[in-house]
Amino acid sequence: MKNKIKFVYLPFLLLSIATLIGYTFLHWLLLIKLELLEIKSIYVELAGPLIVAGIAALFFIRPRLKLLNLQTKKRFWKDFYTLLAGLFLLAPLMTAQYLLETATGELTALTSISAIDKQAHSKYYTIENYYIDKYKIGVHNKFEESGKHNENFDMHIYIALPVFEQASDTAGQMQPLAWLGLEYQKTVSSRLEPEEKEKAFAEFADNCQLDFDKKDLSDFSYLARIDPSDEKDGFLEAIKAQTTYKINQNLLVAEQEPFENRNGIKVELLLIFLLAGHVLWLIMILIPTVDPAQLQRVQEKKPDLESKENMKEFINFLKPRDGYFVTPLLIYANVGIYLLMVFAGLGILSFESEDLVSWGANYGPLTKQGEIWRLFTSTFLHGGLIHLLANMYGLLFVGVFLEPLLGKTKYLIAYVLTGILASCASLWWYDATVSVGASGAIFGLYGIFLALLVSKTFTPDFAKTFLMSTLVFVGINLLMGLTGGIDNAAHIGGLISGFIIGLLFRLTLKNREQMNR
Repeated sequence: MKNKIKFVYLPFLLLSIATLIGYTFLHWLLLIKLELLEIKSIYVELAGPLIVAGIAALFFIRPRLKLLNLQTKKRFWKDFYTLLAGLFLLAPLMTAQYLLETATGELTALTSISAIDKQAHSKYYTIENYYIDKYKIGVHNKFEESGKHNENFDMHIYIALPVFEQASDTAGQMQPLAWLGLEYQKTVSSRLEPEEKEKAFAEFADNCQLDFDKKDLSDFSYLARIDPSDEKDGFLEAIKAQTTYKINQNLLVAEQEPFENRNGIKVELLLIFLLAGHVLWLIMILIPTVDPAQLQRVQEKKPDLESKENMKEFINFLKPRDGYFVTPLLIYANVGIYLLMVFAGLGILSFESEDLVSWGANYGPLTKQGEIWRLFTSTFLHGGLIHLLANMYGLLFVGVFLEPLLGKTKYLIAYVLTGILASCASLWWYDATVSVGASGAIFGLYGIFLALLVSKTFTPDFAKTFLMSTLVFVGINLLMGLTGGIDNAAHIGGLISGFIIGLLFRLTLKNREQMNR
């Protein structure tokens, strides 16, 4: 028990404290105190903690799990422990960022809205004299799909209302001193037909209009500045939609709850997540026995050779070399284009459809009008970080086996050709869907792999091992595509075209084998 606490629990405890304090301090210093960066809250409160917790669990906690007897043939328990360690680190880290966002910032009392630019920058305000114009407003409608499988169709109406010192300022065409943001949102199923979605939005818009007409905009406890977010982007687009007034960065939203209640139960949740995570982790590591050989290695401070070898092997998969040259270059190209879009300020976790189209996405109305190059460029674009990582994993797996067999020329031709044919299938099936991703080309490679597996190109043991796993991978991805939000037409088009090309390749490989005899 003593060794488990010393070599497994204490590192987890120190790592938990270090990530919580370190990440939260940097968040406060760079974004709140010094205001050096303006980053959307979803990246700071969700993506950042997710990456930090994942790296900490994978590279710092997982190696120490070797001290425990968790090894099985499928390594299930070791993976399970690593996953839970990441979650135990993630929950309090995320909660701390949400708490920091609401807890920081003082409540500034203004006698008039005209004083908002004369006072030091603040996050929260109470205002005595102001006038909100409900007539010269800006409106922006936004539609997006959400959910794990894009099963939801979200409808947003963003309204930006100009705020003046008094009503007479509107007659003299004075510029507003601030803007008040008001958002309406409703979600319906993404499986609805286009005309059904239009009907649902029309009904939603009518209900919003009725609520807006009777709404008392002065009924609020305090006003809060809007942090960088998709919500803020929506309000800024609403301001741009009206042509009477200029954009003003004093963008506020009304809060109904008392100011002292703004943190809600975040403090309690933070303490609960911290305590529960550490108690559960302690119980988990006390259950298995200690591996004597690993304990001796740790006590003697010997390096973990297996971990180093695994890391070297993974890095080697990303290095071009003889017989495995094209796959790493394709990964570099896909990741490079994603990074260019990130540096262009288009997002991190996801990109807007309009931006994807401008970068070369496959979009029926444009592709059919002569921009056929989109059939190719779309195969190097991705909708976001998760989309990219999932596709690159699939490409890495199949490329390791397929490229050495086909050779770099045939392999590259197969990737490009099946990618274009997959784009054609998407174009044939969908009228006006924005389609991006390397998955069509990757499914094409898996189609070739399947054709070679079933045509006895590989040894029986190899074929038996990988045929079932490949069929399961393809089947699961196709089933996920049936839930909506995934371009199954491109997947199927790539898979079928790849299978046919694989059979043709099999003939050339067979002829080459006969010539070599």
